[in-house]
Amino acid sequence: MSTKNNRDGMSRRDFLRITATAGVGLAIGATGMAAMENTIAPEAPAGAGNEPQEERIPMYGEHQAGIITPQQRYMYLASFRITAEDRAGLTSLLRSWTKFCDLSTAGGTMKTGSNPLLPPDDTGETLDLPASGLTVTFGFGPTLFSADGKDRFGIAGKMPRFLKDIPRMPKDNLDPLLSGGDICIQVCAEDQQVAFHAVRNFIRLATGSATVNWMQEGFISGGSSGQTPRNLFGFKDGTANGLHQTEQGYKDVIWAGDDEPAWMKGGTYMAYRKVRMLLEIWDRASLSDQEDTFGRYKESGASYGRKGEFDEADPSKMPATAHVRLAKEAGRLIHRRGYSYSDGIDPRTGNVNAGLLFISFQKNPEEQLVPMLKLMQSKDALNEYTSHVASGLFACPGGLREGQYIGQSLLES
Repeated sequence: MSTKNNRDGMSRRDFLRITATAGVGLAIGATGMAAMENTIAPEAPAGAGNEPQEERIPMYGEHQAGIITPQQRYMYLASFRITAEDRAGLTSLLRSWTKFCDLSTAGGTMKTGSNPLLPPDDTGETLDLPASGLTVTFGFGPTLFSADGKDRFGIAGKMPRFLKDIPRMPKDNLDPLLSGGDICIQVCAEDQQVAFHAVRNFIRLATGSATVNWMQEGFISGGSSGQTPRNLFGFKDGTANGLHQTEQGYKDVIWAGDDEPAWMKGGTYMAYRKVRMLLEIWDRASLSDQEDTFGRYKESGASYGRKGEFDEADPSKMPATAHVRLAKEAGRLIHRRGYSYSDGIDPRTGNVNAGLLFISFQKNPEEQLVPMLKLMQSKDALNEYTSHVASGLFACPGGLREGQYIGQSLLES
């Protein structure tokens, strides 16, 4: 049974249950939850007392959450193809998604419904769960603006400067069924069930307006606070983020420039690459070969010739084809937010199908990401142990103010 905190009043979830029982409709618009804050007390987690309050990450702000937010342990990435035939249909879908985000990121759920003969208004997996640091990040793909030469929703003239498919690299083995899409949604949380509940309900709410292209499920190691997660090769992944984690660094590396359309202010570009790791081959390599491949020591994460993970890397101390050396010599910074994945066993080979969901955010993918990919795919020793199987690039609009819906600045400006 839900608990209450020390303030007078009902918890958010208690209120939802009462309205469901009474058959009273609940307003869950972008301003609706904020308006109820004086009436409904934030709910404390089960067993509250000496335990910390549930983590809620604000949905509203200058930028979307889930970009520079510290990485949560679980992630779902879902790509949608819009089937709505006009802008009104697209707008209706984005409004519905935004209402759901407004409620779920605050730790609530939609009421289950007053008519037992109809499907519930919420799938119910999170009725007794806290927000768990849930974030939702939306990105728009090139085909949302124009497909087959057609301006689908009257927004082709607002295409961002650098929004186009990532060029195919020489060693790519891309599966079109796992790549691209009109809209991509990144859902992250500390509880996998909370994250799954969100993406499941995005799919449910899209019925009649959009279909799922593909969905990926990712995870990272919990580790200690402030430590860089390790990938499935056992090496720390994302150390270079520390080079730009300041307000000015984020501006220089992530946030869209002033030469972008107005709706991109506060936004960025999200790149996605699915990289299969050939674990059976890697596991037969010696420790020295593994470390030479990266140019880092496996245990400490320090680059060759250094003692600490975050000590400045010296490319001259590494083999010419080392992954870290090439990244350093490329001279580009991106904001990495990758997750590991496991898709079970490849039935054709009996090998484990697992790897990296490479996700990065950058203000100019043509100058930051693409040159790095070209250099890596031509010289990187890591290519012996990996295969790039999917790709996508999406423009993420800036953050929302309460009362706005995602994409409003694109569709109504």
